[in-house]
Order: sequence, then structure tokens, then C-alpha cells
Amino acid sequence: FLSTAPQGQVLPPAELSTPAVDVPAPAASAPAGANSGTGLLCIGAIASAGAMARRAAAGSRKKAGASKGQLRAEPVSKAVSWDPAPQEPTVSSLDPARVALLKGHGVTLKAIEPMGAKVAGLDLKGPEPPAAVLEALQAEMAARGFLVFSGQGVLSGDEQCKASELWGGRQMHSTHGVHPKAPNRHIFRLSNDPEVGINGVGPQWHNDGAFEVGVFSHVGYHIIRVPENKGDTLFAHQGAAFDALPRATQEFWSRLVSVNATSGVLHPMVHDHPISGRRSVYLHLGMTGGVLEKLGENKFRLLEKDESQKLFHSYNDLLNNGFPENGGNYAISYQYQEGDCIFIDNLALAHRASPQAHFDAKEQGLRILHRTTVKAMKPFLPGFNLPSTATQELLRDAQETSKGKGVFVAGGLGFRWDSTIRMQN
Repeated sequence: FLSTAPQGQVLPPAELSTPAVDVPAPAASAPAGANSGTGLLCIGAIASAGAMARRAAAGSRKKAGASKGQLRAEPVSKAVSWDPAPQEPTVSSLDPARVALLKGHGVTLKAIEPMGAKVAGLDLKGPEPPAAVLEALQAEMAARGFLVFSGQGVLSGDEQCKASELWGGRQMHSTHGVHPKAPNRHIFRLSNDPEVGINGVGPQWHNDGAFEVGVFSHVGYHIIRVPENKGDTLFAHQGAAFDALPRATQEFWSRLVSVNATSGVLHPMVHDHPISGRRSVYLHLGMTGGVLEKLGENKFRLLEKDESQKLFHSYNDLLNNGFPENGGNYAISYQYQEGDCIFIDNLALAHRASPQAHFDAKEQGLRILHRTTVKAMKPFLPGFNLPSTATQELLRDAQETSKGKGVFVAGGLGFRWDSTIRMQN
């Protein structure tokens, strides 16, 4: 669907970024980023997405070994004012009944403020816990966003995969490039030293697996080496973020569907969480090619360039507003401790790497993180009787409704909503 769109306006080219690596790899042995790229075009432009990806990859190879200056810090945005929200955005408290059930099995939960919880008394290297324990933990993960299993030591690749398969679809779903030092093909090995792991991934808010019909249900982060000078992961609760929106914005976003830039998969911008039932927002800020708005029965339009920029910036501001330093209570910068293994509900939380996570290891200290991704519990469908993946006919009709001004950007990074920031999946 990327190569035969009708005629339209071409967007001005932006500087090509390093290629995405968290996209389906052609083979487990393929080098990270070999199949990734960035293409910039309107839905109306006739171009080869594959050719653009190859040009982007070639451009990024010239930038190999980029200087520290290209990995500069991107501070958390200042709070942006909104009209009053219909209700106070909050993250659910720990459920007393679930806490009591877990305590009866020797497992304790302690809330992390403003979100998440720490688990004690459960060894991820040990036998599988009872079904009731797993159900209670997974429900708390959906409500609080993430759980920290502390004091786990260093899990082997197989042990981390076994622990990952306790959640969601209970099966690994691995699509990433594989670093030579990864212990197995399911471990996405991340580091601020490219000789040790893949660097620079995920600087903008996103949910993993956005190119799949079934977005990953859960994601695991196991810290192998904690850097001396921080290397946090930032999390934002997408249910509380929805509650922070003004009513009119909630209604508008509820009519929107994102189109993935690499696969054409469609996902709703507002959905009800499959476990908690909580209404939540969703948008990938590094792999979305365009956004559809439902206008009427079987009628959609593509948002125009300025509308898309405003939407993406608003979403970014919304999640950044959740940090306590910005007056919010639904985002956190989590500082890893030795032995931490974190599991997140991937449809309850958006996440991004802190700038420090990518700083030069010689100054920041070596950071090594092993990520795992779990199969979806069910497809994450767009609703509105739309197919799971955009067709040429759908995009052509939406562009016609937009009077030729709608924007869709093909390629690994999708629509460049801010040309001044780093983007890499």
C-alpha cells in the first residue's frame, strides 16, 4: 500500500536519522537496523518505500560512530496548560484483596509513587507461581503500569524468557535485531556502548510492537549493568493521561486512528484496556505515518500536516505533564537498581529512554539492559469497522476526503513531527 498511492503534495525532506531497529527483522541473524529506514512523503507521493529505506540506511551508516554531541540531552518538557479535565488524573491504588491474596502466598507488594509497585518474595528463577498469584500480579500491572521484581541477581537469557512468558499471551514475540552479544534471539540487548549492545533506541514516547496487529502485551526490562551516573527509563500511565484531557479533546482523539509507517497497521488513539477496562490513550511518536479521523459512517480523512504536528506535540506534552516536577502524578523516571527485572503492561504504559541512557559509557558508566517482548493476548484493532491494516482504497478515499492535503509518511520513523529532536525506534 506504500508504493501506489494517488498523486499529492510531497513534504520537505528532513535530516535522516539513524535507522529504526525495533521493526520486524528479516532473519534472526540479520544485523540490527539492516531492514530499517526513514522515508518522508505525503500519501499522494509515488515512491518506493524500500528504496527510501535503503537510502536512509546508507545515510545512517555514514553517521556510524556519531559524536556524543549528536546524542545530546533532551530535557523533560515544561508543563503545558490544558483546559480543566473532566476528572482528576490518578493511577489506581493497590487493590487490598489482591495484596492479601499475594501475602498468603508469601509475595508482598509495595506501591511506588506515583505509579508502579515493587514485588518481594518471588524468585523469577524458581518454579512457576500458582495461577492465582499470576492473575493478581498481572491485574496490578494493568492498574499500576509496571512491577519491579527486585533482587533477582542476573538472569540468563533463558531465565528472562521463562519469566516473560508468565504474562499476557504467554509466548515470546521477538521482532528486533539481534546483537552479537545477546544471549539468545529473544533478548534485545541495549547499551550505551555499541560494542556491547544496541545504542540510541527509543528516545520518544512509544509502545513496543506498534507495527503489529497484536501489539505486544507485556515487555520485560532486566538491568544487567547499572551505569554509575544514571540511565533511567521513563514511564507514563496512559489511562491517567486520558483522564487529564479536556472533554472536547477526549472526544476528538476518540475519533482518531493511527497508521503505522512501516506496516500500515491501524490502531485506535483511544481504547479500553483489555484487562483493567480503563479508557486509555495510545500513539507511537516514532513510527506513525499518519492519522485518520472518522467523520461519518465509513468516511475518514487524513489529518493535514499542521494538524498532525499539533496532535503529536499535544500527545508528547500530555505525557510529559505527568511527571511530578511538572505538577503531574502519572509519569515516573525509574532509576534501575542492581538485580531489577521490570515487567510493564504495554497497553497501560508508554515509555521512552532517558537521554542519559544513551550517553557515552566512558563518562556515564556502562549500561546494559535486556528487553523481552510478549505476544498479544488479542489483536489491537482500530474499531469503526476498519480492517486491521490500511488498504490502498482506504487511504486513497481518506486523501480525497482531505482534498489532497492529508499526510502519510512512509518509512521506519514515519511523520517527523519535530525536526529538532532525535528519533530512533
